[in-house]
Amino acid sequence: MRCIGWILGVFLLCACSGKQIEKINGVSFVGSPERASQAHVDAIVSINADYASVMPYGFIREPDTPEIIFDTDRQWFGETRMGARQYVELLHANGIRVMIKPHLWIWRGMFTGDMKMETEADWQRLEASYREFILNYADLARETGADMFCIGTELEEFVKARPAFWDGLIADIRERYRGKLTYAANWDEYTRTPFWEDLDYIGIDAYFPLSESRDPGLEEMRAGWQKWKTEIRELSLELDRPVLFTEYGYRSMDYTAKKPWLVDRNDERVNLGAQAEAQRALFEEFWREPWFAGGFVWKWFLHHPVSGGPGDNRFTPQNKPAEKVLREYYGRF
Repeated sequence: MRCIGWILGVFLLCACSGKQIEKINGVSFVGSPERASQAHVDAIVSINADYASVMPYGFIREPDTPEIIFDTDRQWFGETRMGARQYVELLHANGIRVMIKPHLWIWRGMFTGDMKMETEADWQRLEASYREFILNYADLARETGADMFCIGTELEEFVKARPAFWDGLIADIRERYRGKLTYAANWDEYTRTPFWEDLDYIGIDAYFPLSESRDPGLEEMRAGWQKWKTEIRELSLELDRPVLFTEYGYRSMDYTAKKPWLVDRNDERVNLGAQAEAQRALFEEFWREPWFAGGFVWKWFLHHPVSGGPGDNRFTPQNKPAEKVLREYYGRF
């Protein structure tokens, strides 16, 4: 009997070790001037993605300007309510789940985390404007049956200065929309975000620095994750909330893991291998963890055949070795 029990235990262990762990295998589906077509979605399906973030935009003139301009005929189609609806409906028709993730853009690309008002009156005007903006898209999430809704993206100063507003906003969203909620905190912000327990996921835009090297290898980048991974795991377990990388990704250039958040138009040498290995390191460190929900690669353009490619040093993995890494790991989990 002891021998039979041992054999059964080995069998169960092997069966469990071969079991797939379901994750959110997502892409950040970039808004375009035009409607999305079936061919655009076919490219997403081809990499085994099962989730996409759809990202309508609102615009602000300066970091201390309290008015948000959104859903206008001067915006690209995919950045508007009508465009977001069309994208969601097409993605859903292909069995791809959707997170609606509204973004703000400050003129000249200034960092939204620094958005801060100078007076109480302006804070109140910003709150009213942001509430109108975000509830508009929470209603769209309800109307389209979107699977998840992101209540904001990288707004640290706003969150820190107006906690009562955010508490009330989350309650208002919950009344309108019954799906899962998250917030996309910047990588250096998430430990100070006060309302994680009111949401379903701890959302992180995961641009953590991993290496100072020009051409870092897989093991170097995995080692660079360890202190961040420990901190992320501890928060997840403390708050009993899974972690979602609302954005993750690397540029296909030298020093890709030094400051992964850089969006400038620098002339760093194209390094396709470093981008691919950085993505592989992230998958190897996180995708098997039970407290980790998955993530959305930054970013994926509609016109796949002409996006990215071997001469491009920017974020998209399209038509690069990093795309093969995505297909491999998204197919595995």
